Amino acid sequence: MAVLKEPIEEALQLRNYIDGEWVESEGETKEVVNPATGKVIAEVPISTKDEIEEAVEAAKEAYPDWRRTPPLARARCLFRLKELLEENFEELSRIQTMEHGKTIDESRGETRRGIEMVEVATGIPSLMMGCNLEDIASGIDEYLIRQPLGVFGIIGPFNFPFMVPLWFAPFAVATGNCIVLKPSSEDPLSQIKIVELAEEAGIPPGVWNLVNGGRTVVSGMLDHPDIKGICFVGSTPVGRDVIYRRCGETGKRVIVMCGAKNFALVMPDADLESTIAACMTSFYGNTGQRCLANANLVVVGEGLSEQELEAFYKKVVDAFVASASKIRMGYGLDDTVHMGPLRDEGKKENVLQYVEKGIEEGATLTLDGRQFELVEDLPEACFVGPTVFEDVTLDMAIAKEEIFGPVACMMKATSLDEAIGMIHQIPFGNAASIFTGSGKWAREFQYRVECGNIGINVGIAAPMAFFPFSGMKDSFFGTLHGQGPEAIRFFTESKVVIQRWF
Repeated sequence: MAVLKEPIEEALQLRNYIDGEWVESEGETKEVVNPATGKVIAEVPISTKDEIEEAVEAAKEAYPDWRRTPPLARARCLFRLKELLEENFEELSRIQTMEHGKTIDESRGETRRGIEMVEVATGIPSLMMGCNLEDIASGIDEYLIRQPLGVFGIIGPFNFPFMVPLWFAPFAVATGNCIVLKPSSEDPLSQIKIVELAEEAGIPPGVWNLVNGGRTVVSGMLDHPDIKGICFVGSTPVGRDVIYRRCGETGKRVIVMCGAKNFALVMPDADLESTIAACMTSFYGNTGQRCLANANLVVVGEGLSEQELEAFYKKVVDAFVASASKIRMGYGLDDTVHMGPLRDEGKKENVLQYVEKGIEEGATLTLDGRQFELVEDLPEACFVGPTVFEDVTLDMAIAKEEIFGPVACMMKATSLDEAIGMIHQIPFGNAASIFTGSGKWAREFQYRVECGNIGINVGIAAPMAFFPFSGMKDSFFGTLHGQGPEAIRFFTESKVVIQRWF
């Protein structure tokens, strides 16, 4: 195997970035471990309450000048940031693979999507425009202007450490706000690098702050009266019961993007080869650690007899298992690897507990991910192979709870109506996909399904940066979503002016 180029050669001592300065934290430190190799690649501080308050104060002080900076000048900083991200594209991607475990191709895709967020935000002189109408009454004009609000907190997840904070940060900064960002303490290196490039791009001190840490930092954001809003991506229990509730109690605006249990429907007229290929990426990409990952595959027998449905189901499942069995596992910096490890041993243990639970509940373990081979000699501590369950029913935990790992559940439905009903029995509503050649079935699906992101012959229904990343039910709490025009509205307030001159 070729020598793998690792951008991090020695363990880094990470610091916070407050008011344009890299500062040591007084908090304890935590190791950041490469899950593929088991090597420590950084020490990250778990910052104190005083440190998050210091960052908020710096952002508050920077806000008046940044707000008065013309939108075009703010956009020019983001143009420079985009150029720097492009110049450092491969290094940024490799850092993600080292800190998270995903394959290099997945990291490159994540880097590209993150850069696209910055690219869209550079259009802020147009995106932030208001509207007007003269003569709403005799001699009276009315117009709407969008104004920034102040300081926003951004809480990033571990599964997409580079991209997800960029769903929010560029839009917040472009509209004239200042931010305090808390990356996941499990893999904070991507955001450290972005902040370094933001500083180089000319974003002034206090505008883009970063505080490493855990619950203390999050609580400091939620309680601080000078933080106007919070953006969060993570689990439903934390998002709903902590972030959303406490923002409601303190009157903060909030975007809370949470868990998922996504379905993929395979109709009788689906192109099976392309469907299976899309499912491999959807079910097993990012080792299943993706809120857009499909988890339940439903083979639909619309128009088929019982015997024909059984034959079609077997054909789909056999093709799925055969393809999943060929997935190559190992260190993601190896270009021949299709799937890397889970982020850490605790997440692997959680997946294994669900595998055991599925067996106890009566599901058939057709492909056992506990048995796997790696393409090289690596510690197996964080690895789980592609897993497939059959004979799954909706009352089983593996069918209705978010596993966040490479586990696929196979089901059958006699009709499209029954399959849609299955989706609606699950409390989540993040995404759903249908594979079909029928426009009628596709339209019925997208019209009726209560999910925010719909895929038609697409396994990962990921919105582009100029569309909102949607979500429904227990997958989203709030009113406006991240990305695109809704992010612009979230980070601004609409001020209406009614004007008459004598």
